Amino acid sequence: MANTAELTVDGKSYSFPTLEGTEHEKAFDISNLRDQTGYVTLDRGYKNTGATKSAITFLDGEQGILQYRGYSIEDLAAKASFLEVAYLLIYGELPTQEQFSQFETAIRRHTLVNEDMRKIFDGFPVKAHPMGVLSSLVSAMSAFYPDLEAGTEEDKTDLHIIRLLAKLPTIATWSYKRALGHPMNYPKNNLDYIPNFLNMMFSLPVEEYKVDPVVAEALNVLLILHADHEQNCSTSTVRLVGSSQANIYSSISAGISALWGPLHGGANQEVIEMLEDIKADGGDVSKYVEMAKNAKTTGFRLFGFGHRVYKNFDPAPGSSKRLPMMC
Repeated sequence: MANTAELTVDGKSYSFPTLEGTEHEKAFDISNLRDQTGYVTLDRGYKNTGATKSAITFLDGEQGILQYRGYSIEDLAAKASFLEVAYLLIYGELPTQEQFSQFETAIRRHTLVNEDMRKIFDGFPVKAHPMGVLSSLVSAMSAFYPDLEAGTEEDKTDLHIIRLLAKLPTIATWSYKRALGHPMNYPKNNLDYIPNFLNMMFSLPVEEYKVDPVVAEALNVLLILHADHEQNCSTSTVRLVGSSQANIYSSISAGISALWGPLHGGANQEVIEMLEDIKADGGDVSKYVEMAKNAKTTGFRLFGFGHRVYKNFDPAPGSSKRLPMMC
């Protein structure tokens, strides 16, 4: 007989089932709480609330554990490519060589962005924040790619996913190149996913650009580590907007806007700005460490340390050389 949780309120007793996840996390199923009792729960910050069942990501902040589809983040970061991990998250398993080849080829064929979207981009101020531009242009993709293609709903969804994975790097580089006053680069589909992005970011028409393999590897690991983090703010936003059956581009656009916030992905910007300030001040790191230790008097905060979820340590990749991860 399954375990139940007993709740007594207003002199009446109610039973609610308990659940156990694949990683032995336990939960009370209160889906019928209001129907049975007339009460709802109050959970500020959703620290104690699971909004859905998922087999995609497991996160244990106390133990510093992050897993994608049962694979540890350390193993994936050390041995897989970002696109392999993307395939794993989307379809539930690591790709075979043939599956990966088809997936990668499909992405290569959709890296180019409609030139009319450039006209929209040109309307933004030069100093517009890249996240605002990205959110707006992803939302605009719903107008450029209405759901009119032939095929099953599953086929259409796959195509939208491919488009987003393929075109987001191209769109992201536009803001960077424009801020520098440089001409924008078109994708080169003879390059792999990450080298293609780096080439669009840093190449100039006046000289040859060679992708630094160390930088490419670092970016590969960075993208894997950020690929999914369970039901965080931006993921929950995408699910909430998508629950209205809004199209995938509008839903992802909303998630980008949520990610922009300084208490979410925007915290990375604060870290970069802090490091630039330290460098401009002579690069005396010890000075700023001392300032952080005396924050009550100095008012200085050391960004990039501490995490709302990971209380023990933040999972990080191993140092082993990356090896092919495909099954």
